[in-house]
Amino acid sequence: MRALSASELLSVWERGLAQSPIERALTLLVAANPEAAPDDVARLSIGQRDAQLLALREWMFGSQLVSLASCPSCGEQLELAFDVSDIRAGQTHQGQALSTSVAGYEVDVRLPNSLDLAAIAGHSSIDARRLLFDRCVVRVQHEGADAPLERLPDDVKTAISEQMALADPQADVELALTCPACSHQWQATFDIAAFFWSEINAWAIRLLREVHALASAYGWREADIVALSPMRRQLYLDMIGRF
Repeated sequence: MRALSASELLSVWERGLAQSPIERALTLLVAANPEAAPDDVARLSIGQRDAQLLALREWMFGSQLVSLASCPSCGEQLELAFDVSDIRAGQTHQGQALSTSVAGYEVDVRLPNSLDLAAIAGHSSIDARRLLFDRCVVRVQHEGADAPLERLPDDVKTAISEQMALADPQADVELALTCPACSHQWQATFDIAAFFWSEINAWAIRLLREVHALASAYGWREADIVALSPMRRQLYLDMIGRF
């Protein structure tokens, strides 16, 4: 994987405007992994995908992240500032399948990927969790014999789901937050794919405004302006009294 040029990132942003959040994440990683097959990128576990997104975000915009959160108790707005290293989790389980034994059941599962998330999009949260689990089950055995998935008790499914989460820790990053106004404490999920895209969207709009200003002043082509370093673009903008 490699960092993207400003021109490449702008092209990814333009394609992503018409895509779903899952597609945007994959478009970013396919662009940053030119030697990898798109299908291989789509089959990365969610934790592997998000680890790559986190690394790419660090290369493109630095290690510091700033976000906002609303207190669910009093509505206070919190500004969060943290480092990429603060939310970088452990490595994902390596291998095609994860085998686990619970209450006499031997179950082989694979970790969820972006194709799975796309398949369950639009379903209610309860149905989505059930469908996601069912898609990831490879084999079920009970007391040495093959068994249908439908026979798995709910407590066994819960235990297996917990093992899957432990095997792919980067897939579910939660921030421990405390409200300064009311002292309420809660866990907030951090979605690197959504966060990174919001940054890319803001960056792209700002860049196009800079292109418009410089092209209007000097008659330069968009490609030439985008190819300038951010520092040189800003110097030229200062000269024409913009931004």
